[in-house]
Amino acid sequence: MKSSGCAHLGGLELEHWNSMRLKRIAAAAAAVALSGLSGVVLSSGSAAADPGCPNLYVVAIPGTWETGQDKHEHMTGPGMLAGVTHGLPSGTRVDYVDYPATAFPWEGDIYGKSKQIAVNHANGMIHAMGTQCPATKIAIVGYSQGADAAGDVAANIGTGLGAVTPNRISGVGLISDPRRSPTDVQVGPPAGGAGASGPRPGGFGFLSDRVRTICDPKDLYCSTKSDDFITRFAGFLTETSDPNPANMWRYQLEAGSIIGDLMSRGGIGTLQSQLTQGANKERVQQLEKFYGSGAHTSYGYYDVGGGQSATSWMHHWLAGMA
Repeated sequence: MKSSGCAHLGGLELEHWNSMRLKRIAAAAAAVALSGLSGVVLSSGSAAADPGCPNLYVVAIPGTWETGQDKHEHMTGPGMLAGVTHGLPSGTRVDYVDYPATAFPWEGDIYGKSKQIAVNHANGMIHAMGTQCPATKIAIVGYSQGADAAGDVAANIGTGLGAVTPNRISGVGLISDPRRSPTDVQVGPPAGGAGASGPRPGGFGFLSDRVRTICDPKDLYCSTKSDDFITRFAGFLTETSDPNPANMWRYQLEAGSIIGDLMSRGGIGTLQSQLTQGANKERVQQLEKFYGSGAHTSYGYYDVGGGQSATSWMHHWLAGMA
């Protein structure tokens, strides 16, 4: 675990690191290609916590390369979520989930395994707090791969399979969630399509009214067109890169959803048209443009309305729960 007390990254330093990490992702993505709403707190309000327990416990899951053994030497803070968790009201405790936060096989842990470790660690932290402090309310936030993990944790809790009961959760904040669903409540300009990895089967259950997601419409991680089947299949393969037999039912549902959409839009012919040399070249250009835009790493100043950035909006949202 990592405390929110870590030093806050400077803007220039973060931008420098983001530029380096995006170049790494762009190279890998090119290789693969060639083969509105404003939220309100809907919880029951501040908890009358037991002595020694926080009123609000925030579990924060950083994005890829923002934590873990391979964390860049210049990354001295919790990355994107620093703007969300820094300076929350007294009575709030924030703990960061430490996990590999890797994406590619040559980094040690493939994405599926890395994310599952984040899910397991977050579940353990939530369970421990839930047991020790029965009156403490809990919030979960995540960015990028961390939002992927945080959303899975919340989905399990919301459907009765999680570490605590749904009534313990005050809110779930997801920034650039690769599993964003078109039905999730969005803050800021509405993004089209869904996350690159496809929506979670069953959604968030009893937590649906307490989940807020933020996605820049130009961010392909959380905003992939429904007819971009190459990206959707790639996202599915990424999510299942460390398959768990217990989740076979979910994999079947997710694959069936993609195949069903494909068959309703031209079937194999449509897929073949997206694999031509010209289509691959166009996809590489699209990815290069996306990574060069910084859309995925600009949430510290991405405007969601009312003069607030994505991170400042989420900070004030959490502060209202404390």
